[in-house]
Amino acid sequence: MSFKCGIVGLPNVGKSTLFNALTNSSKAQAGNFPFCTIDPNVGVVPVPDDRLKNLAKISNSKKIINTTISFVDIAGLVKGASKGEGLGNKFLSHIREVDAIIHMIRCFDSDDIQNVNPNVDPVRDLEIIETEMMLADLESIQKRLEKNNKKTLEDEQLKILETTLDYINNNKDILTLKSEFEKKQINQSGLLSLKPKIFVCNVDEQSIKNGNLYTKKFISKFGQENSLIISADIENQINELDFNEKKNYMEMIGLKETGLNMLIQKGYQILELDTYFTSGPEETRAWTIQKNCTAPKAAGEIHTDFEQGFIRAETISYDDFIENDGWVNSKTNGKMRLEGKDYIVKDGDVLNFRFNT
Repeated sequence: MSFKCGIVGLPNVGKSTLFNALTNSSKAQAGNFPFCTIDPNVGVVPVPDDRLKNLAKISNSKKIINTTISFVDIAGLVKGASKGEGLGNKFLSHIREVDAIIHMIRCFDSDDIQNVNPNVDPVRDLEIIETEMMLADLESIQKRLEKNNKKTLEDEQLKILETTLDYINNNKDILTLKSEFEKKQINQSGLLSLKPKIFVCNVDEQSIKNGNLYTKKFISKFGQENSLIISADIENQINELDFNEKKNYMEMIGLKETGLNMLIQKGYQILELDTYFTSGPEETRAWTIQKNCTAPKAAGEIHTDFEQGFIRAETISYDDFIENDGWVNSKTNGKMRLEGKDYIVKDGDVLNFRFNT
């Protein structure tokens, strides 16, 4: 599976610049005027994982295949988007298609880059976007709860819609709703307000290492856990450098990780994802799965026949595979296990599936 993150925010906060940096492309037009992006740009990016190279070296693999993440550059939303302002209804529909939302927040001053608001205020800006998504959800819920449509809803979906409606109408903390329903039910609801979120504070070069007054204000309000400090402009510059230049430049400005790596790590965390590997002479490959995924479900990521005909999985942890120099020694040294249908795949497992055709 590949997961899809939508980059949203007000106009001119750096969404397209970040998209171009993350995808190492110039696919998204980045201009100094509102609604520079209208149709969403989509970029598929390989997920960096040093473990792949180590596995491939031991297996003498001909190919290395990374798992992927998709980034979607969604046009800037404005106040009134839920009522169609700035083509808002179209843009909100694009957000419904993503697994997680990257909120791009302007945390920099600039006389050269227009601001749709009179001043820089990251808390206000996020609240505008969140309010518009909540209003869009309100309209969607009310339509689905109309008498004629209500009959087609399953009990659990009816319950989640009615509960969300109550939370919105009574100004309750909608995020606490996630503890009341299963993740699958929340995903099926299609509600924007309940999608997992990452907050990206877009800063200038001087603020990369320690942030600034804007990031401190934002993080004090919305917390550190899902907030990242990234400079979209600097990320773009880094992409133009070769490996050594990139390493030296990042050390010089105090940047420990690229924005891409930080976003992927945070994305895996909030979406509760793990990675397992297959490794042999032909290829070493990474596969993305949900946490607590059973072995047959993990096999199904390769092919549905693997899941349907699953017998068992030959399983070695990544560390054991490396320490024992591959499949043969791992088996000889008792580090390979045969796991059945109830086995929960762990992050880093190296698997070989046995199945009936």
